[in-house]
Amino acid sequence: MDHAPAPLALPGGAIPLLGLGTWQADGSDAERAVSTALQLGYRHVDTATGYGNEAQIGRALAQVGIDRDDVFVTTKLPPDHGDRARRTLLESLAALGTDHVDLWLIHWPPSGQASPHVWEELRRARDEGLARSIGVSNYSVAQIDELVAATGEAPAVNQIPWSPVDHDPALLAAHRERGVVVEGYSPLRRTDLSAPAIVAAARAHDATPAQVVLRWHVEHGVVVIPKSVRRERIEENLGALDLTLTPDEVAAIDALAG
Repeated sequence: MDHAPAPLALPGGAIPLLGLGTWQADGSDAERAVSTALQLGYRHVDTATGYGNEAQIGRALAQVGIDRDDVFVTTKLPPDHGDRARRTLLESLAALGTDHVDLWLIHWPPSGQASPHVWEELRRARDEGLARSIGVSNYSVAQIDELVAATGEAPAVNQIPWSPVDHDPALLAAHRERGVVVEGYSPLRRTDLSAPAIVAAARAHDATPAQVVLRWHVEHGVVVIPKSVRRERIEENLGALDLTLTPDEVAAIDALAG
């Protein structure tokens, strides 16, 4: 992976820019997908309590035999579990077979609100060593500011839907001004892979349109977690780290946001 980017720094340890998403991956499919991904070279796995697959992911982590500290593991707190946050995390850790996660996120703003009291629970768990870094998912910049105003600490990460049509330089800049890493989900489902700018870049680099979209995220410093349970697709997605887009190609894909 000659063009593989350096992981991004978080307070508790660096996050690889490309990871495996596991939403809708169930049972043996989830376990097999994570095992396959780790064997192929992924070192970042994203799950959530709400996905119901933490135990399968834990089995894959145990069986592949890679040092726990070499794999970045994320899980998420359901928004209605704020009153039992620590207990929920302990259950997640037991299912995952680990004594900590690398990143713990509030999955959605509880009742649509920033909920600084829940953020305080994540901070306590982090300080206890149960999570190395903490963050949020599906939060607005205003909600992030509310957490900062209440606690003095910004989330390390905000995981949000992201793709070329979602590209918003001002939104990225607002996160960076606050020291918040943007992590994008649903990168391919939200993208028209037949868009001329994507197809042209794929042809120029002997790559697939999906690889181009994932590399576009990387070029912008946006962490991306495509999901799949198919070995060929998991391997294809990892291949995004083997190409580099030109500034003109990046700009042409940026323009898809209109």
